[in-house]
Amino acid sequence: MALYKAQVSRRNFIKKTSSAALAVPLMPLGDPFALTTHLFNEEPQVHLFSKHLQFLEFDDMAKAAAEIGFDGLDLTVRPKGHVLPENVERDLPKAMEAMKKYGLKSKMMTTNVLNANEDLDRQVLETASKLGITHYRTGWLTYPEELSIEESQEKYRELFKELETANKELGLIGCYQNHAGNHVGAPIWDLPPILPSPDSKHLGSQYDIRHAVVECGMSWELDLRYIAPFIRSIVIKDFKWGMEEGKWKPINTPLGEGMIDFGRYFSLLKKYKINVPISLHLEYDLGGAEHGATEITMDKEDVFSKMKKDLTFLKDTWNKAE
Repeated sequence: MALYKAQVSRRNFIKKTSSAALAVPLMPLGDPFALTTHLFNEEPQVHLFSKHLQFLEFDDMAKAAAEIGFDGLDLTVRPKGHVLPENVERDLPKAMEAMKKYGLKSKMMTTNVLNANEDLDRQVLETASKLGITHYRTGWLTYPEELSIEESQEKYRELFKELETANKELGLIGCYQNHAGNHVGAPIWDLPPILPSPDSKHLGSQYDIRHAVVECGMSWELDLRYIAPFIRSIVIKDFKWGMEEGKWKPINTPLGEGMIDFGRYFSLLKKYKINVPISLHLEYDLGGAEHGATEITMDKEDVFSKMKKDLTFLKDTWNKAE
């Protein structure tokens, strides 16, 4: 997956939103967005990452996800996604209508949004808010060589404060995904210092167990314990270490065939009372669908079968976890 590297100017880092925006009151506790991390129900809400269905148009995409058994779709609203940001006002309503037609209660999208003061980012958020989307993944951040990590964190802390303010205005929950590699949030421990308070209802973590285990191996439970109060959405996928072309690397697998101890993981989520929207990713061989291809080399029914298998594993393992 090609990482989106944030290009945020110093001007945009220090640009402040208006005092009027900062005066927006907090949403009431009865609001469905409020205190998401602390609400706990038995059944998880599982969304399929729509990147894996980008070989289908909106209607066929929604129909397939519904027939497989997903609760919704985590819609890609980004460059090379199902909805291009520049076309969001035209195409996002079409996608949402298709999902509604097949009974999907989609509330997630994946974006490159980082700066709500940028016109296109703001347009994406405003359109999503009007259509009932509640959770979105932000873009990724990197640590530039010309700044110390501490200096970068200070700037990113201000960036996230501004994004949180915009989310409050629009009734949205922004989620920053931890991604393995030399990226902000990869070690997990660098995220809480730049995220708003764990009590924030509008900006937090999209916790990815696969990337967390790649980075920290056997200490992932400590990472989860640390980031738990900030989690607002979750990504599910699996992997194992393997040798390719003489180099060790993470190799993505179907759920239950890799290194993730999902039984233990789900038990801890239940212990911490974390039941937030889930985005299921399938990054192993799907004939190109794993990479978001618009044309695939595997029969689509085989792709759907693999999706169904992973979804069944997820739900069965969740239900068995204590």
